[in-house]
Amino acid sequence: MQLDERKYLILQAIIDDYILTAMPVGSRTISRKSGVGYSPATIRNEMSDLEELGYLDQPHTSAGRVPSNKAYRLYVDHLMKTVKLTNDEREKMHEHLISKSKQVEGVIRSAAGVLSDATKYTSVIVAPKLGTLRIKHVQLVPVAERTALMVIVTNVGIVKDALIRVPDGMDADELYAISRMLTEKLADKPLEAVRQAFSELLRNAETNRKLLGETLQVIEKRLESGGDASDVIVGGQTNMLEYPEYSDVNKARSFLSVLESKDTLRNLLNRDGGMEISIRIGPENQLPALSDCSIVTASYRVGDHSNGTLGIIGPTRMNYNRVISVLEFMGRALSDVLSEYR
Repeated sequence: MQLDERKYLILQAIIDDYILTAMPVGSRTISRKSGVGYSPATIRNEMSDLEELGYLDQPHTSAGRVPSNKAYRLYVDHLMKTVKLTNDEREKMHEHLISKSKQVEGVIRSAAGVLSDATKYTSVIVAPKLGTLRIKHVQLVPVAERTALMVIVTNVGIVKDALIRVPDGMDADELYAISRMLTEKLADKPLEAVRQAFSELLRNAETNRKLLGETLQVIEKRLESGGDASDVIVGGQTNMLEYPEYSDVNKARSFLSVLESKDTLRNLLNRDGGMEISIRIGPENQLPALSDCSIVTASYRVGDHSNGTLGIIGPTRMNYNRVISVLEFMGRALSDVLSEYR
């Protein structure tokens, strides 16, 4: 048994209806839809065939059918119709994004909020990959006796900081002078060039060699790290709890626990790194807590490099065409805004 045009049409109508209602779909509901044009009896026969083929499930004997994960995969690959955001929607999303454009973290947090508001699902954004970063500014700020806060600002506005030990008696003016010297020597250099610059500084330094050595270690650690919790931003954490699929307390708790693990989220979103749009449905996510979820991701760029990932997590019956349209627009808008930091 194979899918023919009639089965495709009925299956698409069932999925479209279930996305909107989350209620099992019966033959009479489909027969009343515009463009279907088949009797309830014919539709029932086709629904039985679709169930046999694995595209529909029947929760209860007397109930209608619901789409399976196999059906959603067919839907997003072949049946889904693209939709366009309205001009008003695009303008509002872009305005909200640029209103937070003073620093990259603010832009990314704003983008996560825009994504979750526009889709009514949970959004996750992974910040630009650290391997592409260059130092823009280094600042040493005294915070206590023999202790300073070292702040590293990158070319894309990402800020890394750490506490370091400083020589006894070193005052704010001396720290400022060292900060200015480090910024002059290290600005716009990738990590390997930073190491070379430090080697030269250490050879020529008459004083503060220990401080310079510790500073290099901190910079290496901060710029080489694979990411930390601040690199993963989540928006609309509780949006999923509004959907009937997550009315079960244990199921909701399992979902929220996934959102608390930034390493898990980073790995989930970066799994398809480089792909313009990726859609993973249910078990394709390989996490039991997300077996009833779909994850749609898109990449965004800073300059010529693919540096980060946008993601939407929603129920498998999510409104895929709208989610994809929102992600595509936000990927372009975020790339444009972040490129200004280069």
